[in-house]
Amino acid sequence: MSSVSQTPAARKPMSFQVRFALSMAAVAVIVGLSLGGAWKGVLAVAMSARLHAPDMALFNSLSPAIKVHLFTALAALVLGAVLMTLRKGRTFHRVAGWVWVSLVMVTAGATLFITSLNHGKWSILHLFTGWVLLMLPLAVMWAKRHNVARHRRTMMGLFYGGFAINLFIALIPGRTLWMMFLG
Repeated sequence: MSSVSQTPAARKPMSFQVRFALSMAAVAVIVGLSLGGAWKGVLAVAMSARLHAPDMALFNSLSPAIKVHLFTALAALVLGAVLMTLRKGRTFHRVAGWVWVSLVMVTAGATLFITSLNHGKWSILHLFTGWVLLMLPLAVMWAKRHNVARHRRTMMGLFYGGFAINLFIALIPGRTLWMMFLG
């Protein structure tokens, strides 16, 4: 037995970038499997993508709930990216954090009125809404109680799980966000 072998407690945890890359790969596999035989058509559409200014005619045709959801989600994505890169605990972090929390609450709240995927009823995606509406106040509470580790894990999970992965899913060819910016 080698003296350099590490015990499980002494192993260095995976970096965030590695975990994020693995998560994105898992999402890609799940989406690919869910497309079944249609993946070739989706890939062909994806290859013909071209970035352009937002299609305002398409945006104007959306329901008010989807418009609010889209606007607040994109704003929260940008602000969240800024928050993830800057130093934590300072005044800017606190103020921008409250703005981000407000944007995410409105984004999640708007989904309660988006029922077009399931013929006027909530879909399985609305479970994510419930999760966000539960976890966001807990993350704020943990920050107020100075439980930085729990606050950080929860906020990073909400940001990367709720926004980065969902953005990947929202940009599947044929979906509204795809059509607005790439279709």
